[in-house]
This record gives sequence, C-alpha cells and structure tokens, in this order.
Amino acid sequence: MQTAHGNIHLEIQTSRKNPVGILRTTYRENGKVKHSQHGRISGCTLEQLKLLQSAFRGEVLPQSSPQALKILHSKEYGASAALLQLAKQLELHRMIYSRTEPWVNDILAMVVGRVIFAGSKLSLCHQHKHSCLWELCGVEGAPDVEVHCYQAMDRLLARQAAIQTRLAKRHIKSGHLVLYDITSSYFEGDYHESELVTFGYNRDGKKGHEQVVIGLVCSAEGCPIGIEVYPGNTKDSTTVIDKVQEIKTRYDIEKIIFVGDRGMITRSNLSALKDEEGLHTITALTHADIVQLLNRKVVNRDLFDEKNIHEVIDPNNPKKRYCLCRNPATAQRESETRRRLLVLTAEGLEAIAHYQQKTTAEVLGARVGKLLAKYKMGKFVHWEINADASHKTSNTHRLVWHFDEEKIANEKRFDGCYIITTDVASSELAAVEVVAAYRKLMLVEQAFRNLKTVQLEVRPVYHKKDDRIRGHVFLCMLAYYLQWHLQQRLAPLFEADGNGKDRRWTFRAVIDSLRQITRNKVRINGVEFYQNSELTEEQQQIAKLLEAKL
Repeated sequence: MQTAHGNIHLEIQTSRKNPVGILRTTYRENGKVKHSQHGRISGCTLEQLKLLQSAFRGEVLPQSSPQALKILHSKEYGASAALLQLAKQLELHRMIYSRTEPWVNDILAMVVGRVIFAGSKLSLCHQHKHSCLWELCGVEGAPDVEVHCYQAMDRLLARQAAIQTRLAKRHIKSGHLVLYDITSSYFEGDYHESELVTFGYNRDGKKGHEQVVIGLVCSAEGCPIGIEVYPGNTKDSTTVIDKVQEIKTRYDIEKIIFVGDRGMITRSNLSALKDEEGLHTITALTHADIVQLLNRKVVNRDLFDEKNIHEVIDPNNPKKRYCLCRNPATAQRESETRRRLLVLTAEGLEAIAHYQQKTTAEVLGARVGKLLAKYKMGKFVHWEINADASHKTSNTHRLVWHFDEEKIANEKRFDGCYIITTDVASSELAAVEVVAAYRKLMLVEQAFRNLKTVQLEVRPVYHKKDDRIRGHVFLCMLAYYLQWHLQQRLAPLFEADGNGKDRRWTFRAVIDSLRQITRNKVRINGVEFYQNSELTEEQQQIAKLLEAKL
C-alpha cells in the first residue's frame, strides 16, 4: 500500500498491556528521515499483528502455495462450547453454587463431558488433549482427576438437596403432576465396603450381579428434578412414602398429583398417606385388584374398550375413580406370551409324567412345583400324583395333569385390559387426562434408558465408596437435565426431519456434528495463531436453535 510519502508499514508496540499496531510511512525530507502515522490497530493478538506485518511487507505467500498455511493442531470445540453456553443460560452453575468457584466449573466440565464423551472421570481428564472442554472451564493444562473430579464431586454431593430444591421450584408448581419411578443398575467387581451395592431383584434381568436401586422424580414433561440411590435390595413400594413427604416438605409444594406405577402406590402406601393434605395419586391397579372389582361387580369385562375410556366410581368410596382401558397391541403380546409359556409348561409336565424310574410323590411334587413357579402357569393346571398301578413297588408314582381350558379362555378375554385409578376430582382431570397422565411415566422410563445405556452410560461405575456412587449418579442426572433441555431446543430440527431411511438427525448425530467444529492452531509464514473452523449450514442451524455463539 502506498501513500504520497511512500509505502505503509506496520510497527508493533509491545510495551503496553496489550500489543498495538501502528500504521506508518517513513520518508526523507530535506535529507532527514521522517515518519507519518496513519492509524492504530488494537484488539489483535501479537501473532495476528505479526501476520499483518508480514502482509504489509509483501511476505505472505499466495493461498495456492502449500507453504502458505499449516494446521499444527486441532481440538474439538463446538459441542463443548455450545453445551457450556446452554448450561450457563439455564443458570445451572448458579444452582450448583451461588458463588463462582473453580470446583463449580469442574462440575460443569463433567456434566457436559458426560453428554459428549461419557466414559470414566479419568478418561474425561485425558480428553484435554483432544477437546477444548477443560480449557473453556478454566483449567489450563492437564486436569488432575483427584482435584478436578473427585473433590469436586464431594462438594456437589453436599449440595444435592439444595440443587434439587431449586430444580423443583423451577419446574413443579402446586397442583402439578409429579412422576416417580425406580430402576436398578448392576455392578461388576468387588464392592464389599459398600452398603448400597448388594443383591436384589434386578429389573433388567441381570442375574448374579450386585446392584443399586435408583429412584427418579420428574416433572410432568419428563424433566428430571431429583434422584436418589437406595440399597440394591430395596423394594419399589418402600421408597414412596418418604419421597412424597420429601416433595411436599423439602420442595415446599402444597398440592401434588403423584403418579407412580402399580408397584409403587400400593394399598399399604395409600393407607399410610391417606391423611397427607394436598396429595392426590394416579396409578394402575394390579391384576388381583381388578379381579376383586370384577367379583364385586363394580366393573365387568364389556366395559373395557379399545377406543373409549369408561369411567366407574367405586360405590364404597365415591372419591375413587376407575378408568377402564384396553390396548390391542398389549392384548396380542400377552396372548402370545401365555401361549408360549403354556407350551413350555406342557412339555415340562409331560417329561415329568413319563419319568420311568422309581420315585416318590414328594420328589415328583417338588419337580412340578418348580416347573410351575418357573413359567407362572400354575393357575391353569390341575394336577395330582397317583401310585403307579403298573409297578408292584409302592414308592413309584405317576403325575396326572390337564389344563383348565375354561380358565384360559376367560383369561384371554382379559388380555390388554387395565385400569387407571385416581382420587383426583373429575372437575380437575377428565378420564382421558387421567390416563394420559399415567402414560407420562414412559418419560421416566425414557430418562432411565438415557441414563443407563443410550447416551449417558451411568454404568460401569468405577467408584467404590457409597458417597462417590451417589455423587456419580447425581452428576449423571444433571447431565440428563442438560440433555433434556438440549432436546427441547432441538425439537424443530427433529420435527422437520425425514422418516425411515430419509431420517437425518438423532441426538447423537447433533453432538457429532457440533464436535466437528474445531479450534485449530495455525501457522502462516512462521506466525502462529488460533482459528476456529467455519460452520456449515447445518451447524449454523443447530447453533441458532441452541442460541450458541460459535
């Protein structure tokens, strides 16, 4: 660039706090060297100013030259930056702790890292070589897993009750639905010092493994509010009373509609909670309860309809409403399952009946009992053990059995039928709304799927201490809280997506797309600086939905 006095050059002054570029020309006048200043360049790094200085000197190579640019190193940037910005927008850091402290940023790094990378805390620490996550959270260099993870988790666990109270106040209002369910998560390895990890009924069918039980509270929309870890042998129903009282007292909610499945809200729990003011419940009846209503002639099978919901009021308790439903898909599944189990039962009984060696009635009876307990088809079987007349010895017996076909036919008529019961007045919730509220429990099941397998992978759990196990599970819940809000903002993207083979977007696909936005260390003509990659149209769309500046 030329002026009337000559070529413009850039001088860099580094004596100030931030480097400044001075645009000047140097010329001779009457034998003296003089300078003319044309402007200042501020707000740039020293590396950027050096690059500009090279450009003014004409030393920058053309873009087509392979020596013009080298990318020295790249780190994931987009996903970490976007999710951290979302966490700040949700004021998650303020919920964790009101003051800005380093451990709070460590927690944010673990919450965001759980969504993006999952894995152990140690593996997340090693991600600093490949991701800007820890750097964006204020950790320079390699994070220390003991300091930045374990000690931070201990601080987080101490804040769990306060954090969940703030979440409840934000997402649950008086009179709103509260969804509650529990699951189990199995462990592998030695946990002999733990009081939480023990054997119990595994809801995933993982036999032979110790486990813990996890209870999750969600809002009516499925947003996670609170989580608790119980010993692995905890029964579903034993957690309900304390959880209801906790929601009403600790969360300071005067009136709630507590929604739980048939294993949660039992008769004994309802009896214990009958005097609890402002509490209403929605649940499903057990098979035994439905049979009792049929025997009392409160309901009959003709009221179960696939299209309409019939409502019946209990004559012995006018506040008790029964909403009768029938699901054809469930009916077909139950019918096929029973048919398969009956076949297996018949094969097993025939094998016992044709047993040729000498045996006693007690041995045969034990075998029959074990078989019927295995397939749970005993109510359809009539059986007896008689002495085998074809043998002279008295200690040889034969099994005689047959199915009760009438009872099987009656049971088939009942396939797919279920009853939702509530004490909420019809003026507040119509029958169709009561059933819809119960079906919202699938949102809690969806949360468990994400926590356990699909996205966040709560297991395997590498922590051996009970408090660390609790802290880890709570951390995973906060990660799901962030993921839940992320999915809400991305709803337009998912709704506009194709179907089947034309489907483009999943939650993981969004994260993978954001991870492709990198922060690159670049060298041009010996000058090094950092430059983020340009966003594609899809990435720009995602960033706009998330209100993230990338």
